[in-house]
Amino acid sequence: MLKPGIGFCLEGLPIIIWTFLATIVFALLEWNFLAILGLAASLFVLNFFRDPQRVVPQEHGLAVAPADGKVVKVEKMTDPFSGQEKTAICIFMNVFNVHVNRSPVTGQVEGIKYFPGKFINASLDKASKDNERNAILLKDKEGEFWTVVQIAGLIARRIVCWVEHGDHLHRGERLGMIKFGSRVDLYLPDGYEPLVKINDKVFAGQSIVARKKA
Repeated sequence: MLKPGIGFCLEGLPIIIWTFLATIVFALLEWNFLAILGLAASLFVLNFFRDPQRVVPQEHGLAVAPADGKVVKVEKMTDPFSGQEKTAICIFMNVFNVHVNRSPVTGQVEGIKYFPGKFINASLDKASKDNERNAILLKDKEGEFWTVVQIAGLIARRIVCWVEHGDHLHRGERLGMIKFGSRVDLYLPDGYEPLVKINDKVFAGQSIVARKKA
């Protein structure tokens, strides 16, 4: 089942309730320092679980960023589904980025693979192979295959996937999230070329990261 679009991600609701309740209790007990810490934590959680609407490009032959953050790598890597070397765009999300992940293209979910692993810094190269991760295989309308890999990081301890095998996704549609700092790798089909470079900042569902070759 696909998640409805709202301004705040429901995954964070239990956390925000507990942090606000704790802040109220500390304030009533006049534990001012703890109340201030609780308020700061509540605001942080509200900011982390925000889920803003995005203006998705509609032009044919484009792929959008699957995550908010900074591009940390653009090079050939081994696709976890096909085992082939494909151009990958790796996007690192810090704790201040929106952590809702989106589909880069319109297509159908052809497969989902979960890989248990470590929780090293997601900005490092070895995170693509060593960290806990969830790979989603998409087949677009032209029969091209795309792989989106959600990777847990040093702080992130839970990968959330909202899609199932057989789901049809529109470009920019929400497909999951990773809690508290992480990374998403996008593997491109051979017929597409990357339009971003290392250190570029991108926004999920909105920033164009690849285009079909002429």
